[in-house]
Amino acid sequence: MSTDPKVKGNGKKKFFKLLSDQALFDVSLQGLDFVGYNPDHNLDEDSWFKIEQFSLQPYCIDLLKRDFVSSEYDDLTKKQFPGIAYLCAVQGSHYYFQKITPSLFVTKRMIAFGEIAELENDGGRIAVNAMPDAIYQKDADTLLFRNLAAISSIFAGIDGLYKEATKEEVEAFLDNSFVELSNGYGVEKVSKPNRKRVALAMSTLAEMPDADRNQMLLYIHSYCEEQLKFDADNKKFEITSDTKLKSLLYGIEQCFYTTLIGKEKRLENSVQLLG
Repeated sequence: MSTDPKVKGNGKKKFFKLLSDQALFDVSLQGLDFVGYNPDHNLDEDSWFKIEQFSLQPYCIDLLKRDFVSSEYDDLTKKQFPGIAYLCAVQGSHYYFQKITPSLFVTKRMIAFGEIAELENDGGRIAVNAMPDAIYQKDADTLLFRNLAAISSIFAGIDGLYKEATKEEVEAFLDNSFVELSNGYGVEKVSKPNRKRVALAMSTLAEMPDADRNQMLLYIHSYCEEQLKFDADNKKFEITSDTKLKSLLYGIEQCFYTTLIGKEKRLENSVQLLG
């Protein structure tokens, strides 16, 4: 096992060896659920997002695409210490990643507790979190993580998974035949969260057969009759605000459901596919 930090800079060598034969993280994955990444999914405490076939993704780093050989990496020097961008602890077939932020550097005078208490004047330390920001399972070629923003600087381009629709894409969505804008609402008033939901909705609509669209509109109307004004003759929803657009977008993703017992109509904005 080895801990290799990624060092900032433009040099050819980016990874250096920091520790050998020491486990940095002690994490059990037993009993946890792993769900495919969805930006609208709210993770439970015992759940992680997963990206399968990770080595084939454009944002996978070269370190994970080849066999790890500790002897290929030079030791990290003291002067390079402040330039550490993230840690990668290779423990068996698992790679544990932790992003390093300025708050994790400890440079204060400290009292160290061993057999006796000692004052340390050189407080150059990095705090190691109890849980890593990401875990790569090499044998399963799967990346596990909980917060996309926390790993976006490690895997450049991965934040594209949380795609925000461009102005042109939002305009194209609002130009759909089932949308009628009024009350001065338009593309400039679409919030950032809704721009991300628009990106998801456009992907959903692109894969939806034309024959299913009428059924989708009736489904949305059945759950949003009080929130959204629907012109049944022209098959249009009147969108006058960001809140109403959000209801429409949730409807396209079929996030509304009725409980089996009690027949309550509910919104589920954290979805996990079964089977």
